[in-house]
Amino acid sequence: MAHALRLAERGLYTTRPNPRVGCVIAHGERVVGAGFHRRAGGPHAEVFALREAGAAARGATAYVTLEPCAHHGRTPPCADALVAAGVARVVVAAEDPFPQVAGRGIGRLRAAGIAVDAGLLREAARELNVGFFSRIERGRPWVRLKLAMSLDGRTALADGASKWITGEAARADVQRWRARSSAILTGIGTVLADDPRLTVRLPQDVPFEAPLRVVLDSRLRTPAGAALFDDGSPVLLIGLPGVRGDAREALAARGAVFGEAPAGADGRPDLAAVLAQLAAREVGELHVEAGPRLCGELFAQGLADELLLYVAPVLLGSAARPLLELPPLADMAARWRLHVVDRRQLGEDTRLLLRPR
Repeated sequence: MAHALRLAERGLYTTRPNPRVGCVIAHGERVVGAGFHRRAGGPHAEVFALREAGAAARGATAYVTLEPCAHHGRTPPCADALVAAGVARVVVAAEDPFPQVAGRGIGRLRAAGIAVDAGLLREAARELNVGFFSRIERGRPWVRLKLAMSLDGRTALADGASKWITGEAARADVQRWRARSSAILTGIGTVLADDPRLTVRLPQDVPFEAPLRVVLDSRLRTPAGAALFDDGSPVLLIGLPGVRGDAREALAARGAVFGEAPAGADGRPDLAAVLAQLAAREVGELHVEAGPRLCGELFAQGLADELLLYVAPVLLGSAARPLLELPPLADMAARWRLHVVDRRQLGEDTRLLLRPR
C-alpha cells in the first residue's frame, strides 16, 4: 500500500478534480502490475495496473489507495474491471465519500466473492487528497494560507514592499504548492498593490494543470490590464450581487469570468459563501496568497485549515505590516493554538506547516 501511495503522489499536479490514486497488484510480495491515475478523464489507477498485470491478475491481491469506483463517469467502473480480471482480494486504504461510489465499489466486489479489507494507511490516503475529501464531505475546499514573514512577524514594509522576504529555495517551494492546488485566491487589495500573476512556474519536465485564479473583488475594480490575464487562462472575479463595474466587458475580453457572493457582516463577499461556490466549481485545495486582512478573516472565522508559513531570518521593524489582522483577545486563555504538522529548512528560511488545534 505504501508503494501504491507513492505512485498516487505522481498525479499530485494533474488529476484534479479527481483524487490522486495508486494501485499495486501482487501475488504475495511479487508485484505483477502497478499504476496511478494520471489525468481527469483518463484511465484510473486500477486500469493501468490491470493492463500491466495481464493474466497474472487472476488470484492476486489489488492494493488501491481509494475505493474503486462503481459508476460510469468518463470511464467505466473500476470495480467491474477488478471483478473481470479475477483478482481474489482487494485492500483499500480509504473509502470514497463521493455519493455515486460511497461503499458501492466495495459492495460490488464483495458481491462477486472478492475479499475486501479497508483502512490500511487510511489517514495517509486521506492526507494525500485533503481537498477531495473536504469538498465532498464538507462542501467547501481545504483552505491553505500561504504566508511569509520576518522573525518579528512582519510580512511587508509599511509601504507594502515585500520582495523578497524569503530566499530563492522558499519561493521555488511555493510553486509546487500552487501547482497541487485547484485554485489560487487573492483579494483586490493585493491585485491593485502588487499586480501579481499567481501563475505556476515549474521546470519544463514537470506536468501540471494550471489552477484557477480567483479574486475577491466586491466592486469589480480589477484592471483589465492586470498581469493576471497575461497568460490567457481564466480568472474568476467574485463580487457582490448586482455590481457590474465599469470595465466588465474589457475584463471579459481578457478572459475574466464572473461570480457573485452575498455580502458578509463587513460588506464584502461572505467568505463561507465564496468557499461553497468554489466547491461547486470542483475546487478541492484552495491556496490563498493575500494580505493580512483577508487571511486574518479566513483564520478568525475558522475557515483556514492550515498555514503554510515561511519564516526568514530577517527583521522588518515595528512599523511593518503584520502577519494577520485578528481581533484582540481578552486574555491568554483565548489565544489561537496551532499544531506543527511539518517543519523543514529551505536555504536559510524555515517552512512550517501548521493547523489550528
